[in-house]
Amino acid sequence: MTGAELKSMLKSSINLKSLGGVKCPELKLAPEDLQWWRDAKVGMFVHWGLYSILGRGEWARFNEQIPKEEYEALADAFIPRDFSMTEWTDLAKDFGAKYMVMVTRHHDGFALWDSPASYEGFTSYERGAKRDFVKEYTEAARAAGLKVGLYYSPMDWRFPGYFDPEGLPENAQLMKEQCYGQVEELCSKYGPVDIMWYDGGWLAHKGSDTSSAWFWEPVKLNKLVRRYNPKTLLNPRSGYEGDFYCDEGSHEITGKILPVPWEKNMCVCSGCSWGWMADDPVSSFERLIKMLVDVICRDGNWLLNVGPDRNGKLSDEVKNRMREIGAWLAKFGEAVYGTRGGPIEPLDGVYGTTSKGNKIYLHVLDTAACSKSRIMFEGYKIEKAALFHGEKVPFEQKEKAFFLDLSSVKNPETDTIVVLTLDREVERKENSEIHFTGK
Repeated sequence: MTGAELKSMLKSSINLKSLGGVKCPELKLAPEDLQWWRDAKVGMFVHWGLYSILGRGEWARFNEQIPKEEYEALADAFIPRDFSMTEWTDLAKDFGAKYMVMVTRHHDGFALWDSPASYEGFTSYERGAKRDFVKEYTEAARAAGLKVGLYYSPMDWRFPGYFDPEGLPENAQLMKEQCYGQVEELCSKYGPVDIMWYDGGWLAHKGSDTSSAWFWEPVKLNKLVRRYNPKTLLNPRSGYEGDFYCDEGSHEITGKILPVPWEKNMCVCSGCSWGWMADDPVSSFERLIKMLVDVICRDGNWLLNVGPDRNGKLSDEVKNRMREIGAWLAKFGEAVYGTRGGPIEPLDGVYGTTSKGNKIYLHVLDTAACSKSRIMFEGYKIEKAALFHGEKVPFEQKEKAFFLDLSSVKNPETDTIVVLTLDREVERKENSEIHFTGK
C-alpha cells in the first residue's frame, strides 16, 4: 500500500513520513512493548541548539549559507544563563506529558553532550557551555517520572560528502562513522532510552529517508540501539520502518481512525520554525485542544514542540499555554490517557471517540451538529449517557445507531465530553499489518 492509497481509503489528511522503510522482523517490537507509549498519548518535544542564538529557525545555517567558521563560532557563545533542566521537565509535567523527546543534535552537527565521536569536537561539552545537556536531561526526566526520548539527526551539513556521497565517498563515510559512534554513545551512556527519534536520513536534500537506506544501513544501526536497550521504540526516519509512524506539521487532522501506531508532531507556536523565534505567535488554546482531540480519536499520540531561547528559556505565553492544556488534561485525563481511538469513526469537525473498559468517551466539537447526527454504532448496548461531570444526556439507540440530545448544553466547551457506559468492555482491535511501499 502507498501512503496515497491509505489516505484515499481513510479519506484522511494524515501524511505519514518515511513510508516504505526497510523491514526487519527481528527488530520489530511486539504490541505489548508499545503499550506504555500508546497509553501515554501526550509528549513534549524540545528543539534547542546553536540556532536558538540566531532565532531564525533550525535551518538557518543551511538556508542562509552561513560560512562554517562564522556559524561554528556560535558554539563558544552557547552558554545558557541561569538554566536548569528541571525548568523543562517541570513544564512537561505541568503540560500533562508522559514522555519527552529532546533534540540531541540537529543537522548543523552541534552535539549537546560529551561526544568523543563528534567530528572536530563540535559539542556543548567541549565548547562554551562545558555542559553535557543530554546527561542533565535524561536525569531530570527520569526524576520527574517521564519516559526519555532522544532526537538524533544522522546527516550533518559540515560534511561535503553529505551533498555528494557518491562523488566524495570517503568524506561521506566520516559522517556515517560519526553517526554510528554518536548513536552508540547516546544509547550506552545515559541509561535506558525509551524512544530513539531520528530525523534527516535523506542525502543531499534529495529523495527520502528510505531512499538513502543503502548508505545508512538502518537495520545495522538500529541493532546497535537495541543491543543496549532491547525495548527502545524507533520512529521510521532512519530508513528502517520503525515501531510507529509520524505525521509532521501544523495541518489539521481529518479522516478515519488510523489502523497503525502513529504520532502527530507539531509546534505550540505557528509551526514556521521548530527552533526559537522571538515573534512566533502561540497557537490558541482552542486550536490545540481540537488538535489533541482529532489526534487521539484517530488513535494517535500528540508530541507538541517548544523552542527555548539561547538561555533555555520559554516565554510566559508559551508556558501559560502549555499549563492551560495541562489543567484541561488534569480535569479530563480519564478520556485521554490509557484510551484507544474509536470504536466509533470520527465525523470531521463534529465528534470523535476514545474508549477504555466499558466506557466510550464521545469528544464533541460541535454540539448542535452532533445532536442532529445519526451516529453509527452496533454490537454494544448503551446503558447510560452523561456529560463528563455527571449530568445525564438523553439518548436513543436503535437500528445500529444512536442519537444524542445535547440541547441542554448552553455553553459548550471546546471539547464537550459525553461518557457512554456500555453493557460490556470495548473490544480493542489489533494493529493492521500494512506493508507500505513508500511511493
